[in-house]
Amino acid sequence: MDLYKPLVALLAIVNPIGVVPFFIHFTRHLNREQRMRTIRVSSFTAFLVIAISALAGLRVIEFFGISLASFQVGGGTLLLISALQMLNAHPAEGRSDDMSAAEQKADAGDSIAVVPLTIPLLTGPATISTMVIYADKTRHWWQLAVLVGYGVVVGLATYAAFSAAGRISKLVGQTGINVMTRLMGLILAALAVEIMADGLIKLFPVLAGGIAG
Repeated sequence: MDLYKPLVALLAIVNPIGVVPFFIHFTRHLNREQRMRTIRVSSFTAFLVIAISALAGLRVIEFFGISLASFQVGGGTLLLISALQMLNAHPAEGRSDDMSAAEQKADAGDSIAVVPLTIPLLTGPATISTMVIYADKTRHWWQLAVLVGYGVVVGLATYAAFSAAGRISKLVGQTGINVMTRLMGLILAALAVEIMADGLIKLFPVLAGGIAG
C-alpha cells in the first residue's frame, strides 16, 4: 500500500480550509472561549471518525454482506461526485448549500462542533469510504496504525485551519478559497478514478486483460 495516498485523499476530502467560511458563519455569535472549544471538539471528532472508520469500517461492511470491490466502486463514485462538486467550487463531502437547515440543527440543541461542522462538513460518507478502502489494503498492524495516525494529522490540520480562520479569510478571500477547493477537487478526482478502476477489475477480472492489452 502506498502510504502517502490515504493522507492525500483525506486532506483533499476533508479540506479544512474550504470549511473555514462555514466555521466563521456558524461561530459568529460565539465568544473567543466558546469558539476555541468548538475548534477543539471539531478537531477531535474528525480524528475519531477517521480512526473508527479505519479500525472498524471493514467489519461493518462485512456485517452487511457487501464485497469490498463493490464498496470500492461505490466509494470511488462518491469520491468522484465530491470531486466534481469541488471543481465547481461547491463544498464537497455532502455539504449542504442550505445554511438554514444546518442552523436549525444547531438551534435544536446539536453541538455545532459536531453537527454540522465535523459531520458532514469535514467528514462524512466519502471520508468513511476512503478509510475502509485503504484499511483493506493494509497487511501489517503498523500500516493500520499509520492510517489512524493520519486521523491525528487531519485533526491537527483542522485545528490549525479553524484557529487561523480570521487570518485566512482576510488573506486569501473567498476567491482564494474557491481556487484551493478546485485544486483539491482535481487531485481527488484522480484518486477516485484509481479506486473505482481497482474495484471494477476485482468485479470483472476480464477488464485487467483489456487494460494490459
